[in-house]
Amino acid sequence: DNIPTDRIVRTDLIFRPWSEILKHVLETCNPEFPLNVKPGDIVVAGKHFGQSSGRAIAAKALKQTGIGCVVAESCARTFYRNGFEIGMPVLECPGITAQVSDGDILSVDIESGKIVNETTGREHQARPTPAFLLDMLKAGGLIAMAERLAGEG
Repeated sequence: DNIPTDRIVRTDLIFRPWSEILKHVLETCNPEFPLNVKPGDIVVAGKHFGQSSGRAIAAKALKQTGIGCVVAESCARTFYRNGFEIGMPVLECPGITAQVSDGDILSVDIESGKIVNETTGREHQARPTPAFLLDMLKAGGLIAMAERLAGEG
């Protein structure tokens, strides 16, 4: 619980190249994360994930690792929006940390919010994501959505 953006990406790294930043993402929470994260992995977090500063680099760094999405019990509003604005899904699912262990395989339906723990067979329901954020996600993020809308106008 209560993981601030400064623990997702340490402040001493924010002006470093991506190749350096990615070696340290979430290492203060789990030293093995930067070494073991694989494309499509799902980050499961507790309450108030991404709180504190509104640095977008925290969400960007997670996306750059190749993760499929973040599922947290709750997120800071700025982190939540930053995720969608860069095209990274962020779902809130109260109680999820008590039902998932490190290494469990999850299937996540972003649109419906249905989360299935394939390891245990348990199903969970995330809070609904607003339609406009799903549209933003489908477009590839806020800038891609704005470019698409500008082209239609």
